[in-house]
Amino acid sequence: MLIPVNFETCPDLPLKTMELPAHLEPDNPLWRFALAFWQQSPAQETCLALQNEGWHITRILCAGWLALNGRAYTGIEDATVTEWRDRVTGSVRAIRTSVPKAQASYNALRKNLANVELESECIELALAWHTLEAPNPESNNMQAHERDKLIEHNLAAAAPMSGMTVNTRQHVSSLSDILAAFQQEDAPP
Repeated sequence: MLIPVNFETCPDLPLKTMELPAHLEPDNPLWRFALAFWQQSPAQETCLALQNEGWHITRILCAGWLALNGRAYTGIEDATVTEWRDRVTGSVRAIRTSVPKAQASYNALRKNLANVELESECIELALAWHTLEAPNPESNNMQAHERDKLIEHNLAAAAPMSGMTVNTRQHVSSLSDILAAFQQEDAPP
């Protein structure tokens, strides 16, 4: 049985399509960094642990990529990135995580939802890239200790507003070390 939805009494339902840039570049240096970084098991595990504590992985990836390219991350995002994360990526993730893992009959659905979630994260990072792509001519002149401090600064800027627990600090420290050791193949933006 279908129940009609009264949009006037359900303010949480989106009433209009999001306004997105006409031209997005999904295959960009930020996305390629994200794919390469995600291939490292410790990076993946640490990012997921932070996600479980309220962090957004795309913010972590933006912060890390910018640090590796000698650029500061302020933590201030374009409203379109935030809206996409809240309305699309977050919704798909919520649906995927609500599907039971233990029952094999739902595996195909979970896999399809995971693919949709990945596609929405790709668009989210393309939206972020759209606002982060301004060149920085000073990015290649950093010493290793300066880069390490920038990594720490950027990760702190990517943190959610809530305070950090001891466990969170350990994850952030581990992620800083992983980023500092990461060798990026893409040229700086």
